[in-house]
Amino acid sequence: MIKRIINRIRFISFTKNEPYFVLRNLLGFSPKENSYYQLALLHRSTGKRNINGVIIDNERLEFLGDAILSAIISDYLYQKFPLKKEGFLTNLRSKIVQREYLDYLAVQMGLDKLMFSQNKHIVSKNAVHVYGNALEALIGAIYLDQGYKKCQQFLEKQVIEKHMNVNEIVKKEYNFKSKLIEWAQKRKYSIIFVVTNSEINKEQNITTFYTSVLIENIEVGTGCGLNKKESQQKAARDALHKIKKKETGILINTKYKERIELENHSESKKL
Repeated sequence: MIKRIINRIRFISFTKNEPYFVLRNLLGFSPKENSYYQLALLHRSTGKRNINGVIIDNERLEFLGDAILSAIISDYLYQKFPLKKEGFLTNLRSKIVQREYLDYLAVQMGLDKLMFSQNKHIVSKNAVHVYGNALEALIGAIYLDQGYKKCQQFLEKQVIEKHMNVNEIVKKEYNFKSKLIEWAQKRKYSIIFVVTNSEINKEQNITTFYTSVLIENIEVGTGCGLNKKESQQKAARDALHKIKKKETGILINTKYKERIELENHSESKKL
């Protein structure tokens, strides 16, 4: 079914041109069915449609690649860290497959230079995580074209060995929300995350969420993302950055002391 759909689309041919050779070097092998890879690099913002007028993009391949990536990374980490507990492996896998890190990997690999778009400005301005999503779609394309084993070889040889330092990833903290909550709880500060707004881009079928993090009812960080979880992580990261620079400490401490004094005063009146 997918082959019939792909064949109806008028793509720029990979054959005998520079993108084909760049892709082959990136993959580490020669594709059997070029159309899978063309579809993997086709973002919704191109506006390409099939003969029935339906927009064609890489989102279905992204869905497939996401599942395969998770399975292969799980297997890799299981083999690499035989003495580590499930919690460690789960946390490390989450760091590797998170969107921001996949974006980084895709750019390091040069995948951004292969992205098909009739309007690059649209892609760069409005399409969040476009390159990380394309990497997942590429993995889906490899699976359909060459099978699971080739996907595993591609990730281990072309991605992990060349562009990923797993030991460095272990040391890095990506769960900014948990880190911020822990920081606030140690100081007995109240902390809440509030979704302040959401915007829907009907043309690209994208919803952007905006979140503020409040400590002692003072806004100390903001963030936006394609889902609430991502926007909360970005708001927490923003807050931690400001706290590190001591931009919010005085305000929070002042508010906290006022609250404690008010509570103590209320308790005294009861007595």
